[in-house]
Amino acid sequence: MDLMTILGLAMGLGAVYIVMLHGQVVNLLFNLDAAILVFGGTLGSTFIAFPFRSIKQLPNALKLIFFPPPKIDFSLLTEEIIEIAGIVRKEGVFALHGYKSKTNNKFLEKYIDKVANGIEKEIILDGMKQEIFAIAQRHERVSGIFQAMATFSPIFGLLGTLIGVVQVLRNLTDPQSMGASMAIAVTTTFYGIFGANFLFLPASLKLDEYSSEEILAKELITEGIESVLNNEVPSVTAHRLEAFLSKKVKETQKK
Repeated sequence: MDLMTILGLAMGLGAVYIVMLHGQVVNLLFNLDAAILVFGGTLGSTFIAFPFRSIKQLPNALKLIFFPPPKIDFSLLTEEIIEIAGIVRKEGVFALHGYKSKTNNKFLEKYIDKVANGIEKEIILDGMKQEIFAIAQRHERVSGIFQAMATFSPIFGLLGTLIGVVQVLRNLTDPQSMGASMAIAVTTTFYGIFGANFLFLPASLKLDEYSSEEILAKELITEGIESVLNNEVPSVTAHRLEAFLSKKVKETQKK
């Protein structure tokens, strides 16, 4: 369980609840009509905007937000790749048959097996780069769904406000009906803004963070495998990996 996600939800919901409690408008938090309009409309627009192959990935994405993947230890991963380079340097690539990753990295195991089987360097490196590109594209599509939902949500909040205003104008002679209509108008705006900035956009940013870490690890492995295929000494491999990570850190800081 991701404690930061739980803490963030607790703090955000708590802050909204306390403010509305002091303002004696807590009942506005619970308006079924407003919730159906905003969240139902947002989901409907999302289904229209994206194909099923992308939508069906949402459950796994939501699971990642609460149960994130294991943190990647780049130091251990780098050490493992350097160790592999030493094995190849001393015993040759065939010594890697049946290799099991110490960091439980399936991507590394997959391509170490190809190296051990004597597959050509260009084929291995092209396969790694294509797989990384495909993973990055898939992650970007899923993150894009939440970004789109963050765009749709406030619009449906505004739509609810307009509907509420129309209902008010129709019931100018009935103060009780006017109050209910104004409640819908205000609550839909609240749900729209709240959903966009507290649910959908943060979810997109968190998924982007996990994706960046995974892609960086795979790119690091690709750099290491290329060094192994070039039969470079472990010290050269270590220098390449350190330089690669340093470059990526600098690129991240510039963004």
